[in-house]
Amino acid sequence: MSDDIWKRAEVESPCIKICVVHPESRLCTGCLRSIDEIGAWSKMSPDARKAVIDDLPSRSAALKKRRGGRAARLSRKT
Repeated sequence: MSDDIWKRAEVESPCIKICVVHPESRLCTGCLRSIDEIGAWSKMSPDARKAVIDDLPSRSAALKKRRGGRAARLSRKT
């Protein structure tokens, strides 16, 4: 039996199945794409998807900084 039967042409995606949207940056903390990018991903051209993928490493710094936990969240509300 050939393995060709089980091959599928799926859209390349940076998704790692950790889908949590950061409340301030509006980026997924798993793949670092924006909500708009995630929604449009399957309709984007391969070049547009590559441009987003190439930009993802520069987005990680904004999410990696420690925000201060519960005390910082409470101080932002006042």
